[in-house]
Amino acid sequence: MTLRVLLVEDDRELCRTLKDAMTAEGYEVFTAASLSEAFALMTGLGARPTAGGAPVDMVLLDLGLPDGDGEQLLVELRRKHAVPLIVISARESDGQKVRLLDAGADDYLVKPFSIRELLARMRVGLRHRGTSVSPAITRYAVGALSIDLGTREVLLAGEQVHLTPTEFNLLARLVRSAGQVVTHRQLLMDVWGAEFTEHTHYLRLYMAQLRGKLEDNPADPQLLMNEPGVGYRIVEPQG
Repeated sequence: MTLRVLLVEDDRELCRTLKDAMTAEGYEVFTAASLSEAFALMTGLGARPTAGGAPVDMVLLDLGLPDGDGEQLLVELRRKHAVPLIVISARESDGQKVRLLDAGADDYLVKPFSIRELLARMRVGLRHRGTSVSPAITRYAVGALSIDLGTREVLLAGEQVHLTPTEFNLLARLVRSAGQVVTHRQLLMDVWGAEFTEHTHYLRLYMAQLRGKLEDNPADPQLLMNEPGVGYRIVEPQG
């Protein structure tokens, strides 16, 4: 199951860094750079708000936004929803931290913070709401191949392999479930989007391209395996 996160952050560089880190962990990330954009995204009713038409499992919220204070979004969310929410802010005032936690924030993380700490706190917040999340595989090695999802680096026999963004995203999705079959539908949904779940020819094309770049003999793959009629898997990593 892919968990969806709404990241409300107006610092473009930080937003990109956080999005890349969360994507490597297997989250689907929606971003908003202002209060108005966040409110526009979170149009859902019911038990969970939505972003882009999909239920959101967690919100990461900056406070100093160009069109207002992020606290406004927190207050509005807590009127209707119990979605886990972590405040990420440069403001260090104990009084403000206490006020926002009392207002319904699940956690408050002061900038600058480490990505590892943020991801750990996200897992705690989700676990408190009944969703168990384990740290995702971010490094993979088998034979001469090594993959680092965090840096998006793929090495084969020590040489860097150039992958297109879609090729890398497909490979990363398989790595995050290394040793397990991922269905055609799940791969299409996670890599291309929900509207592409019937486009299995995309998978055939991109898997052929990946095998051409990563397999010793693409016609007899030993790494990227096909389970006919079901999906694909990448072999379990070494060690």
